Amino acid sequence: MPNFPTPTSKIIDLTQTLCSENPSWDGDCGFNLSIAVDYDDCPKPELFRVQSFTTRAGMGTHIDAPAHCFPGAQTVDGLALENLISSCVVIRLDQFADENYIATPDVISTFEKEHGIIQPNTFVIFCTGWSRHWSNPSKYRNNLKFPGVHEDTAKLLVDRQISGLGTDTLSADSRCGSFPVHRAILGAGKYLVENIANADLLPPSGAKIFVIPIKIKEGTEAPARIIAFA
Repeated sequence: MPNFPTPTSKIIDLTQTLCSENPSWDGDCGFNLSIAVDYDDCPKPELFRVQSFTTRAGMGTHIDAPAHCFPGAQTVDGLALENLISSCVVIRLDQFADENYIATPDVISTFEKEHGIIQPNTFVIFCTGWSRHWSNPSKYRNNLKFPGVHEDTAKLLVDRQISGLGTDTLSADSRCGSFPVHRAILGAGKYLVENIANADLLPPSGAKIFVIPIKIKEGTEAPARIIAFA
């Protein structure tokens, strides 16, 4: 486990705010917040607003556990904290990544030449810049055409024994019906985080990250609060 952040560390929130307008994989509304009891319903001075929400587990910034794709594999509630709290590296692709871009293994080689070999139990974020479209759900979804990751890149990162892989898009798999990156990462017992925000505010290496999903029993996906200290 990495050293705990110092008091002078900068805190960066990597989490998109959940609301009914959020982009979704299917293009429909996957999150809804409603008021069950409002202030005007309560006798003064004991005022309360009681809310309820419904959501798909894979809305907003969320985690995919191995069981998302593999029956009998680890679920969200079984993920080890020492793998959810780790060092973090950010591979910047936002200068050239477009909807057709796929991150091939050479981006890892280029990154490692400058910053060193990616160490075991490191969380790896691909910063494609696609999060700039988050407030425009149609453009963000883009008929599921957005920057993605190549299967061989995912396998190389598994060889590096990473803790997990994150992206600032709906999925690390773009236009791939067989979801090869999901199968490579989750099949190796690692986890995926999708719809990351503010990855461009992180340094290439040296940050510490906390991936804290809602602890859902037998959950295969879960909304998560992602916080980095840099």
